[in-house]
Amino acid sequence: MELLFSKWVSSLLLCCWLIFSVGHSVEGLHGNARVRAVNLGGWLVVEGWIKPSLFDDIPNGDMLDGTQVQLKSVTLQKYISAQNGGGMNVSVDRDNPLEWETFKLWRISESVFQFRTSEGQFLTCSGDGDSVTATAESPSDSETFYLERNFNNRVHIKLKSGTYIQASNDNVLTADFPGTPGWDDNPATFEMTFVAKLQGDYQLANGYGRNKAKEVLKKHRSSFITVDDFDFLYRHGINTVRIPVGWWIASDSNPPAPFIGGSLEALDNAFSWAQAYNIKCIIDLHSAPGSQNGMEHSASRDGTVNWQTSPEYISQTLDAIGFLASRYAVHPALLGIELLNEPSAADVSLDILVPFYKQGYQIVRKYSSTAYVIFCQRIGNADPFELYQANIGSSNTVVDLHYYNLFDRYFDKLTSSENIQFLYKNRQSQIQALNSANGPLVFVGEWVNEWNVTNGSLADYQDFGRVQLDIYNAASFGWSYWTLKCQKKHWDFEWSIRNNYLQLQPGTSPRKMISRVVLLLGLACIWSFMY
Repeated sequence: MELLFSKWVSSLLLCCWLIFSVGHSVEGLHGNARVRAVNLGGWLVVEGWIKPSLFDDIPNGDMLDGTQVQLKSVTLQKYISAQNGGGMNVSVDRDNPLEWETFKLWRISESVFQFRTSEGQFLTCSGDGDSVTATAESPSDSETFYLERNFNNRVHIKLKSGTYIQASNDNVLTADFPGTPGWDDNPATFEMTFVAKLQGDYQLANGYGRNKAKEVLKKHRSSFITVDDFDFLYRHGINTVRIPVGWWIASDSNPPAPFIGGSLEALDNAFSWAQAYNIKCIIDLHSAPGSQNGMEHSASRDGTVNWQTSPEYISQTLDAIGFLASRYAVHPALLGIELLNEPSAADVSLDILVPFYKQGYQIVRKYSSTAYVIFCQRIGNADPFELYQANIGSSNTVVDLHYYNLFDRYFDKLTSSENIQFLYKNRQSQIQALNSANGPLVFVGEWVNEWNVTNGSLADYQDFGRVQLDIYNAASFGWSYWTLKCQKKHWDFEWSIRNNYLQLQPGTSPRKMISRVVLLLGLACIWSFMY
């Protein structure tokens, strides 16, 4: 009798665990399913790597805002250096370029620029005959330089007055070169090396200028994502789209310079198409004023992270959340609003982020009692459990995790099997722990079937995708693939599906899963009686 009772208890506990592990469902989805989503990246928030051709026709298109350059005197064979990274003098005395010798461009026009140092100051020159220093905290005429460039990336730098900058024999920059330099080896000629670039909304709009940028973005927004894409997603079992938007959408009719309006109409279209195909929408505030992470998808001008430094920036972000919540709260296709994409752990402290998330939650709740409010974990050195401990909101809250076996040197030399082992050891265990926590639902809001494995076979990609789907299907809110369309094939969901690199299995709703568990419970009872 005691043995029989023990078997009954074991069977009951097993089935209860199965029921509760699958029992989460997302309100508003057909059949009480979980989110099976695709991101519409590169559409209403520009990312050059997703569609590089957007930038093809910009004059001097490799010299956009945020491009990092190094300048070497052809006569001294030394690099221009902002001492201590800025705030002091400028010298021309470095053999090997590092951070102090790297400058970020602020583009005024295709041939007029300002140079920002690694510490944030600008190169400045008061006038003819003066030396160039790195002491200006903000740019104006004295910090604005005119560049002449030849096809070998040799450049001349001159003041508005027409006087050219030269590297003197004393290893300083002075505005006193006599006459007009040629492209031979002379003190006013420098070799320019490109180190890094940004290609986001800021770079596109400021690079083309308002009128041309408006033309380019209007064409892009009307053609990159269409109703046909929603048909494709519906036919392949996708029930949700995550749509990145920029903060300037809240003033779409007259956005702050240099941003271009028109994304609101495209977002309205997306909601209409989604409703027609019974697909839900998550609005993701991908770009915040001042930039929350310095990346091009945050619409940063030069990679600097300033969002957390300004109460005005935070207030503007909350205003954008309020605008989106008020406009779409009653729309049948709205599933949730993500308050901020990928804040940087290195720059945005919890002391800033948590109060912001709490305010954002209350703003959404002002307009909707049911829309999910999504909090993205900080990227970098941060633990998503920190958001579970913050007690941000009381109902329909979600924590968004972004999982990539990329962007870290740890993954550089992993084999295909080692990548899969990492998924089981790290991703699966974290999702299980978060699912069990008393708090928000778990959302793998970005992931991709790509890695650093060279020459991976079709079967390798299929296995990697299958394991990711098996693990992310267990997340209590669901998952969202990055992204629907991309020039890089394996990032392109549509290409991956059509070419069989990613194999989706039909979704199973929690209700059906519970039915299966009930069947298992019956079988367990029979087993306990038989044995």
